[in-house]
Amino acid sequence: MRLDVIFDTVCPWCFIGKRRLQKAIAMRPEFHIDIVWHPFLLNPDMPPGGIDRTAYLIKKIGSETRVRRIYGAIGEAGQSVEIDFALDRIGRTPNSVDSHRLIRYAAQTVDAAPLVEALFSEYFLNGGDIGDTDVLIEIGIRHGLEPKTLRHYLASDEDVDAIYEDNARAHRLGVNGVPAFAFDGAMVISGAQEPEVLVRVMDAAHAARPVHEEMSA
Repeated sequence: MRLDVIFDTVCPWCFIGKRRLQKAIAMRPEFHIDIVWHPFLLNPDMPPGGIDRTAYLIKKIGSETRVRRIYGAIGEAGQSVEIDFALDRIGRTPNSVDSHRLIRYAAQTVDAAPLVEALFSEYFLNGGDIGDTDVLIEIGIRHGLEPKTLRHYLASDEDVDAIYEDNARAHRLGVNGVPAFAFDGAMVISGAQEPEVLVRVMDAAHAARPVHEEMSA
């Protein structure tokens, strides 16, 4: 079964959604699921160097009171999947394009899922700037990527247009919020859904597969 995950690396609900997806997949060990990661840019006009986190949140969300309320909801949801969000450590909201380029590059040679997890952890647990090339290279090296070629890739403009094109494609398909999950290109569900909900959609997608696909799986 192909699973397309549409997400942004700076989206806390996408981190929660990924962990819940892991639980759902573990509930169906008999399914072979091939995950493909797709970018969705929550902040497509973000400056390359990012912006101050506090200024960004107040501009996007409003008052500090609303920010604290949202942080509380994120923290509570995170605890349900063993994520100890440390949002107060984040000094800057980064441009996420290069982090998506790193995922795209890595997926050519390695399983990108652990790298996606590492990006989320670096940003939401350590407060690291995942828009910074050196931070991205360090994460890439830890996941088996060759540093020299990775640095050359990130220093170039390769795949930048592709990231923006994928983001535009997601909007054309009607994806307005993330995470979003598309099972076998047919069953689509948005939001950081509970594992039990994802399993029901997974089961429905599996049941809808043609018989010849089932026999060859």
